[in-house]
Amino acid sequence: MQHRFRPLRRAALLLAATAFATGLTAPATAANWPTGPVTIIIPFSPGGTTDVVGRLIGAKLSELWKQTVVIENKLGAGGNIGAAIVAKANPDGHTILLASGSILTVNPHLYKNLPFDVNKDFELITNVAEGPMVVVTAKKLPVKTLQELIDLAKKNPKTLNMGSAGLGSQVHMAGENFAYASKIDVTHVPYRGEAAAYTDLMAGQIDFIVGNIGAVTPLAQADRLNALAVTSKTRAKMLPDLPTVSEAGVPGFENSGWFAFVGPKGMPKEIVDKIQKDTAKVLAMPDIKKRLEDQGMTAVGNTPAEFKKAMDAESANWTKVIKERNIKIN
Repeated sequence: MQHRFRPLRRAALLLAATAFATGLTAPATAANWPTGPVTIIIPFSPGGTTDVVGRLIGAKLSELWKQTVVIENKLGAGGNIGAAIVAKANPDGHTILLASGSILTVNPHLYKNLPFDVNKDFELITNVAEGPMVVVTAKKLPVKTLQELIDLAKKNPKTLNMGSAGLGSQVHMAGENFAYASKIDVTHVPYRGEAAAYTDLMAGQIDFIVGNIGAVTPLAQADRLNALAVTSKTRAKMLPDLPTVSEAGVPGFENSGWFAFVGPKGMPKEIVDKIQKDTAKVLAMPDIKKRLEDQGMTAVGNTPAEFKKAMDAESANWTKVIKERNIKIN
């Protein structure tokens, strides 16, 4: 009798072992996620606006999740290197990207051979924050107004050097958008991040940048750069005396920079939704709203569907600018 039941016992033990192993390897759910440290990839150098926003939000998410949030700067190729790392990451939500808008809406039209497909390789989570850009010039440049900058550029085609945070970065594209709208021809000088570009601008190695408001305002207020105009539709609270580009000589011009969380394709919807809701919760905190406002930014925290709709509309607009400016990378 005992021998007859041995196969049954073996089957029961095998079933129990399988169930135990499955329990150990089961994917995380929103209820128990995150199960370990979360890495936020910043695809630009430390000190730039993307980095500042990422560290600010990451610190609060770490407190909320009771897990370490690690910030890693993986710069290069207009943000594409950092984006490619996240595109290939395990889709468990423990590796996400804080993308500048240009990575998602510009680079697909600018690079022929991207190491990722925006639509196929990423889960959109939420637009974190957005803000205007500012046209700033080197102190040595003999201009005091935006119109004077435009006139100087028209008088000397391709002579003025326009710096950026890298090929395809939103700083680059804001500059190209401004050049397109004002009908000037300038020479683009890309850097590996905003901070490096501002260093050379202050040294007079380049002539102007259309940079993120949070990064340029302290430098302008310290009289290390000349701020000429802000790219928002209305004047910015951070620089209330500065005219808009539209007021200063290019009617109807508007350009904003934004930063968003995306993850690798295949992330469970409930984890995507959890990150979005928790990010929105952090963005609603009074101290975070104030810190972002101090950077000239406005908190967003929209849903993945709302994020996609806005992203697609902007992507269509950049297609036109890239074609008209004949901008090519590879």
